[in-house]
Amino acid sequence: MRVLLIEDQPDIAEFIQRGLEEAKFVVTLAASGDDGLALALEENWSAIILDIMLPDRDGWSVCTELRDHRVTTPIIMLTARDSVKDRIKGLELGADDYLPKPFDFGELLARVQAAIRRHSLHRGRRIRIEDLELDMKAEAAYRTGVRLDITHREYALLEALMLREGNVVTREALQDIVWKDEPCFSNTIDVHIKNLRKKVDALHDIKMIHSVYGLGYILEPRHEHSSLNRTQIPC
Repeated sequence: MRVLLIEDQPDIAEFIQRGLEEAKFVVTLAASGDDGLALALEENWSAIILDIMLPDRDGWSVCTELRDHRVTTPIIMLTARDSVKDRIKGLELGADDYLPKPFDFGELLARVQAAIRRHSLHRGRRIRIEDLELDMKAEAAYRTGVRLDITHREYALLEALMLREGNVVTREALQDIVWKDEPCFSNTIDVHIKNLRKKVDALHDIKMIHSVYGLGYILEPRHEHSSLNRTQIPC
């Protein structure tokens, strides 16, 4: 997933970019409001992280211009100004979230991921990762346009993984999400994942579902011989 980071302070920009790239995002940096606006209008992004105090034009103006152009990409605004009035202003202009500086990177990452998930749900309730697509309304999954013959439980597992693309999802988290209060034996999740992986990946060179030893599973497009970045954050 691609994130546009519009931030003029080099130390903060480097801190955010490094963390997002470790979480498997592709990050493009713009150091001014004008450059950020141009990039936001020219290309497609999964999310935009937008500082308010910028050279050329401020974040308020960038956000307003994007929404005026009907750009619906999630926008998370960053600022040292932590007044309720400023937060309300950002949300009224069309920002999806607002985070005051200084902040913990883990919180920023969680807010970015949540904004992307909400945007995916609102955009026709479809999620697409490479050639794997999930129709959440119909509870159906497709690979290269071909509908996969998966069970209700396998669908729930796939949805849980796709909504957390690029992050390790622990077995405990999958049990809570998919089985909830139902009894679930220790190997039940592994068996279901094994069957799901056959249906999703068996006929394709790029594999989507991967085991993370001792933790759980991760969904991301990967050629068979690539290795997992161990800095992924478990869900």
